[in-house]
Amino acid sequence: MVRRALPAAAPILNEAALHPVLRRVYAARGITAIEQLDQRLTRLADPVLLGGLDHACALLAAAIVAQQSILIVGDFDADGATGTAVAIRGLGLLGAQRVAFRVPNRAIHGYGLSPALVAELALAPPQLLITVDNGIACHAGVQAALALGCRVIITDHHVPGSQLPAADAVVNPNLPGDGFPSKALAGVGVMFYLLLALRAHLRGSDFFSTERPEPDLSVLLDLVAIGTVADLVPLDFNNRVLVAAGLRRIQAGRAAIGVNAIIRAAGRDPARIDAADLGFVVGPRINAAGRLEDMSIGIHCLLSESAEQAQILAARLDGINAERRGVQAEMVAEAEAWLQHFHPDHAQLPPALCLFDATWHPGVIGLVASRIKDRVHRPTIAFAPAATDGRELRGSARSIPGLHLRDALAAVDARHPGWILKFGGHAMAAGLSLQRQHFDRFAAAFAEVVRERVDPAWLEALLYSDGTLADDDCDLALACALRAGGPWGQGFPEPLFDGEFQIESARLLGTRHLALKLRCCQSARVFEAVHFGAFTGQLPSGRWHYAYQVQVDEWRNQHRLRLLIRQALPVLAATAS
Repeated sequence: MVRRALPAAAPILNEAALHPVLRRVYAARGITAIEQLDQRLTRLADPVLLGGLDHACALLAAAIVAQQSILIVGDFDADGATGTAVAIRGLGLLGAQRVAFRVPNRAIHGYGLSPALVAELALAPPQLLITVDNGIACHAGVQAALALGCRVIITDHHVPGSQLPAADAVVNPNLPGDGFPSKALAGVGVMFYLLLALRAHLRGSDFFSTERPEPDLSVLLDLVAIGTVADLVPLDFNNRVLVAAGLRRIQAGRAAIGVNAIIRAAGRDPARIDAADLGFVVGPRINAAGRLEDMSIGIHCLLSESAEQAQILAARLDGINAERRGVQAEMVAEAEAWLQHFHPDHAQLPPALCLFDATWHPGVIGLVASRIKDRVHRPTIAFAPAATDGRELRGSARSIPGLHLRDALAAVDARHPGWILKFGGHAMAAGLSLQRQHFDRFAAAFAEVVRERVDPAWLEALLYSDGTLADDDCDLALACALRAGGPWGQGFPEPLFDGEFQIESARLLGTRHLALKLRCCQSARVFEAVHFGAFTGQLPSGRWHYAYQVQVDEWRNQHRLRLLIRQALPVLAATAS
């Protein structure tokens, strides 16, 4: 465990209205001015700074005026699903009347705008095709769409390769030389910015009138928030503004009907949802449809105008997610068994791991890669058969801080042309496909590239703490201040504290969780705490060093302080004395 150090030149915010612990937490995350906490929508980066919008808006405006057919091609994850829903609803608000969507099937079409998907459009091709959260690596698919007579707009946030597809317009903040200040926009965020720019374009051409009023696009921000958090993009200032605005809509009961239905199907109250819930409750239920069945189920739920239909679809998503958890648990157990057999001593692990099993489901390998990466703190790629013949493998990769995954894959591809059939992604997550016959050689080559690029110290898993808390600070007021001080998430982590406690009592919650009463070793105060998944067959006792979060525990309309344990280390008797 490492305690965060305050930047040497960063003064703690001198803002009396903020809890002193929250001021310290903000300073450790680089927040030095109160303006950096201003989450009003007027603080968003200006859309004019995002390249490619002028041409895209001209194409879209012409399509709306002429009532051309528009097809949205989304991705099969929560970012792609919410981005597709934002595109459908937003274009409808702006006057488009002939808008449909398609999402590729993993097994049939592969990823993104593929030639296989475009081939299915040949009988009735759309006049304008827009990708959401994909397309920047879909050269062949774009060419196929252009050959059908479609105009093509790519909206994506993934890092491009050395050449761009031959689309009519490309909107991506990560294009070389693009001046947009937030490179962390998710796919749904890119689409939302395109709609903002399109509204301004239409306004400038006097498109709106008394009979056709200018729409309020902030009604889409609940979807933008979900996709942003679920895609694990860094919550830089711009993304925090987007997520905070979306959370306000959800908490105020003004979210889309389908969003409310998903939240309630999960047994949660929309008024009490926070950013973590978007990532661990809402996002996985949308993602599950794309992993095991058809992502269109999730998109139809998000677009539903009927509370009854939304409830039915949300219940179906909840059931698919339960099935996903079972499949994931089995696959993760198999991966861990493989690790234990071949690498019982994790200290001797190679710098990167490539895992493959012929029985694994391609829709769940990303979750397996993520879990194994978290366990061993190594860049990890999990592979599954891409088709029934097993000759082609599809891989999903997850990285650790310091290694840019897409760049690492590009280095392997440059050294060994032809091994990787296609790849794409960004710093922390990527996808690829390769022939089964190249798997072993690819695994060795990937490990070699990672070894060259990663400092061995980066392979040590570190938990960062915001330090200890004085007794006077650790109370319900702090818990409320921290909850309101977010949104917390990727790149802007939720505050974590640490200290030594004596266990006063411990009892089992369910079959795997612990409910604890902890006495602070620096005082006589006793705290209620919970440690999920920590039961190992024997209830703990004695003195422990805990890393914990300070939370508001809401039970039967009562609010009380609770510590959520994230890491537990026993304190040796000699040390304790």
